[in-house]
Amino acid sequence: MAGLPLSFAEPLLLIGLVSLPVLWWLLRVMPPRPRRVEFPPTRLLFDIAPKEETPSRTPWWLTLLRLAAAALVILAAAGPIWNPQTGIAASKLPLVVLLDDGWSAAASWDARIKAADELITDANADRRGVALVPLSEAARDITLMPAGTARVALRQLAPKPYSIDRVETLTALGRFLKSTGDADLVWLSDGVDTGRGSEFAEGLGKVIEGRNLTIYSDGAPSAQALVAAENAAAKMTVKVLRTGSGIAGGTVRAVDAKGSPIGEARYTFRPEERETEAAFDLPVELRNDIARLEIAGERSAGAVQLLDRRWRRRAIGVVSGSSADTAQPLLASTFYLSRALSPFADIRLGDRGSPQQAIAQFLDQRLPMIVMADVGTVSPEIRDRLNAWIDQGGVLVRFAGPRLAQADDDLVPVKLRKGGRTLGGSLTWEKPQHMASFAADGPFASLTVPKDITVSRQVLAEPDAVLATKSWASLEDGTPLVTGERRGKGVLSLFHVGADMRWSDLPMSGTFVEMLRRLIDMSGYTSTPGPGVASDPKAEMVAPLRTLDGFGAFGPPPSTAKPMPADYRDRGTADHPPGFYGTAESPIAVNTLASADRIAPLDTSGLKAQHASYTNTEPRDLRGIMLSTALALFLIDAIVVAMLGGGLAALIRRRAAPAVLAFAFMLAAMAPSPTRAQNNDEYAIRAVSQTRLAYVVTGNADVDAIVKAGMSGLTLFLAQRTALEAGDPVGVDPARDELAFFPLIYWPIVPGAPKPPQDAINKIDAYMKQGGTVVFDTRDAVEAPPGDNGGAQTPAMQTLRELLSTLDVPELEPVPREHVLTKTFYLLRDFPGRFNSGQTWVETLPREDDDEEAAQRPARGGDGVSPIIITSNDLAGAWAIRPDGQPMLPLTPGEPRQREFAFRAGVNIVMYTLTGNYKADQVHAPALIERLGQ
Repeated sequence: MAGLPLSFAEPLLLIGLVSLPVLWWLLRVMPPRPRRVEFPPTRLLFDIAPKEETPSRTPWWLTLLRLAAAALVILAAAGPIWNPQTGIAASKLPLVVLLDDGWSAAASWDARIKAADELITDANADRRGVALVPLSEAARDITLMPAGTARVALRQLAPKPYSIDRVETLTALGRFLKSTGDADLVWLSDGVDTGRGSEFAEGLGKVIEGRNLTIYSDGAPSAQALVAAENAAAKMTVKVLRTGSGIAGGTVRAVDAKGSPIGEARYTFRPEERETEAAFDLPVELRNDIARLEIAGERSAGAVQLLDRRWRRRAIGVVSGSSADTAQPLLASTFYLSRALSPFADIRLGDRGSPQQAIAQFLDQRLPMIVMADVGTVSPEIRDRLNAWIDQGGVLVRFAGPRLAQADDDLVPVKLRKGGRTLGGSLTWEKPQHMASFAADGPFASLTVPKDITVSRQVLAEPDAVLATKSWASLEDGTPLVTGERRGKGVLSLFHVGADMRWSDLPMSGTFVEMLRRLIDMSGYTSTPGPGVASDPKAEMVAPLRTLDGFGAFGPPPSTAKPMPADYRDRGTADHPPGFYGTAESPIAVNTLASADRIAPLDTSGLKAQHASYTNTEPRDLRGIMLSTALALFLIDAIVVAMLGGGLAALIRRRAAPAVLAFAFMLAAMAPSPTRAQNNDEYAIRAVSQTRLAYVVTGNADVDAIVKAGMSGLTLFLAQRTALEAGDPVGVDPARDELAFFPLIYWPIVPGAPKPPQDAINKIDAYMKQGGTVVFDTRDAVEAPPGDNGGAQTPAMQTLRELLSTLDVPELEPVPREHVLTKTFYLLRDFPGRFNSGQTWVETLPREDDDEEAAQRPARGGDGVSPIIITSNDLAGAWAIRPDGQPMLPLTPGEPRQREFAFRAGVNIVMYTLTGNYKADQVHAPALIERLGQ
């Protein structure tokens, strides 16, 4: 229905609502007037007051009640469903599911996976093939697969932490559709255009060639992102982006490298605004510690902005060798340097005392960068301290001037000629020189060469074999304008012109600001040389340290991640996913989006397609509610008619006790009674139609949620590693549910939980004797006191002992090394879970000399399978995974591959319960062969 999440299975039956006006007229019609016959003796009856009166017309409210009951019956017959699945119509054609799986899909990933799972379920019911097409994997071959295989493949997908290029998948999609023929296509879109969105929509329209296309877009939360973080002089700012108008504001959190919170900043969007700003008004020392900005409550890599040393607001010392001229500050070199550096750093001017004293003071303060403008010869002591400071990672930038031109100083990257080259001098130019180029392997390589900058004077470098490799910027005549080299872990650079306007107009240009910014960025690195800062023309490559997943969580780098150049400034890609690269002491950040990137709503109006919405709630059949309500209304109608006719009052007067009992019985019949699983044929059919694992519902919400997630995780692992494609796990109540449907039941023990009734114990006992296996997990291995008998003294073990006290349990032993359970699928030595210190107990294996005694055991293992397994390692806690595929709980002690071995233990247990003595015979194959030989 329009405006409501309501649909009808049989909408044609709603035509019956047209008959309601006719029914109203029939209920309100009056019977024909009776004939009046004069009979004088009847006048004696006129004076007798009637005790009961019957109206000549049905009251309007009673008629309305009957009409409402009739309307409810008609609506119930039409099959009303609240929150229906808005999918594609039933069909026999193959189903092709296009899935957006970039960072922008992470915020609504659960809704997208739920919609895809519903589509695959419907395809399975119609026996249709399914092709799953993640739009991030352009090189992946598209093939049809059974619905069960597609569901397993769907659960293995996860959003990527970078922007995807949907256009690249069109070639493979077109090739698949040509070979497949007609098909139904569904695009599970995230509604975000991160680039080339209109091109993809146009190309998709051409590729599908009139085939049915359904686009899911509405109903999911819109994506948000962070870009362009800037650590300004007074505060740190970051831009917040959105695609839709549903989000009015939020909070950006700042944390340090260890994950500790530093501060929060609120942001709000104006109507129709897609971009706003969050500001952190914190001291510079705290702002320099920020390593990560994230939008609170937003689970995507795009909502995370990683920061490295490039975002730290560095303190830079500026020293000038020229005399201070307070009367003409615009002519001072420190004026242009301060203006150029202030957007990116805190400037500390050495304007008090001599340049030597200022340099010594900056070295004592351990500043990362010092700029020396026209400083001539420095003392040997200061020179030694500067060389040591550069070797440890400092960046020294020098500017030429009259004093430097006349000095004999080796604290420069290249050897200089004494004197300067001046327009009209001995080494004359006929006209001022312009800049020609930036070195391709230098820090200014990506800058545009300005054509309006002129140089009228410079200091010249002595030509030698390595001059070209140290030149970062050159003039038209080939002489260097800027030179530099790496010394130790630091950088030494020289501008061959002054920092004021007397030798060049470079300080007045925007290029000057960007060049200084690149040099500031270099002060953040303390590793081996980056591109263009050493004699080696090859770029330094840094390996990934830790990367973000699609949900914005840190993890180990994927196998597809490649090393990148140390000066990488672009957005994250499949080869270089977002995260930190390099060393832990000096990491380099790569973000999902570049500073200039913006996001916009995806325009699909040009596609001829049906549109559907993501739903976050389960469909609900309203037929039962409507029929129950209609029945109640009819019952009320009967009571009202009886009251109006006097029959009810007479019944109560004559038969008071039976009337009360009948009324109580009627209320009891109307009260809803819980429908149990054993009486529900649909439940039984669902349980036996597919192999399913079961777990006991304890009543503790936290424990039940973890166990359910754990059993789901084990089911998924089984589908990935074995041929078993089990159904979703089922929670059971031993006292009420039928247990025979399930080969394995996992029972988490909650300390202090009440003991189940004896009927439930008897059902468990019968289940175990008939071949079922119950895994009792006390989940308390780390709580056991030290000692050989410590595990038996925990509260959970005491609860388990009380539970088993009336259960016919066989003799148990720790799993021996030769037990078939250690070899059913994987070769295992123990069975770890969240913990690995607990023991696993099974039924004692029969010895060769007690075969007759084995027949008298209280609960023999069916087909050689132990009917009971007891552990304390919390298996389900290790198997539990969140909907995004991440582990739900940490491990103790967290050894390498502990979770992998926990899953393998679960596989062995399941295979052990399913295969019985078949696997046992395989283990003992040598003995069988020897026996057959006899």
